Amino acid sequence: MTDGTDGHKTGEQHAVGHIVPISLLVVTGAGLLVLTAVTVLVASFDFGAANIWIALGIAAVKGSLVVLFFMHLLWDRPFNGVIFVTSLAFVALFISFAMTDTFEYAPDMDTGDAPLVRQKLAELEP
Repeated sequence: MTDGTDGHKTGEQHAVGHIVPISLLVVTGAGLLVLTAVTVLVASFDFGAANIWIALGIAAVKGSLVVLFFMHLLWDRPFNGVIFVTSLAFVALFISFAMTDTFEYAPDMDTGDAPLVRQKLAELEP
């Protein structure tokens, strides 16, 4: 769409939303790398039922860093922050519903014990 006088387009946005210093982006990227290393380190330990919550907590922190700094939510309108926090609350709610169901059926889950599997298969054979 041109204005007809000099061939330039009209309706363009010439303003810059927010400029983030490179140092802040580098520090955020380094923080994400450290949290990735923490994720790998934590995965080598067995915390029992807390494994999933620890992994989700680290993932939430990493996702928040990306959204706040790389996607500029920190400097955006507060309403967008409210929408983001509300969506995180709903994700946590839905995951908690799924975990409640998982804990309900935990006694019936097969642990993957190979000798027990072989024994059960042997009982099924004619």
